[in-house]
Amino acid sequence: MMASFGQGTRRHPRTSGRTWSRSGPDRATLGIIGAICAVAGFFVLGIVLGPVAMVCGWLAMGRSWAGSRSVPALIALVLGAIDTLLAVIWLAGPGAMGTGML
Repeated sequence: MMASFGQGTRRHPRTSGRTWSRSGPDRATLGIIGAICAVAGFFVLGIVLGPVAMVCGWLAMGRSWAGSRSVPALIALVLGAIDTLLAVIWLAGPGAMGTGML
């Protein structure tokens, strides 16, 4: 037999504050994360951080263009698209021309 410690601890195990939210980060947090990824994508790993910023921005906007949009979500989406486009142009640029650095 097992001894029970704290008689009232298992009555409501999933009350608010006891477990993490199952829905993930809220929209404001996703918008801020996306904006940070978009700005960082201009300096490093634009091909990776650009799409991440676009996805975060799209999810922060509620996966639709209708309704109110937060500014960080829109910034993340637009700058993420620019990051991705610039990274693809940069990667395809020297190889497409046939000239390299050396």
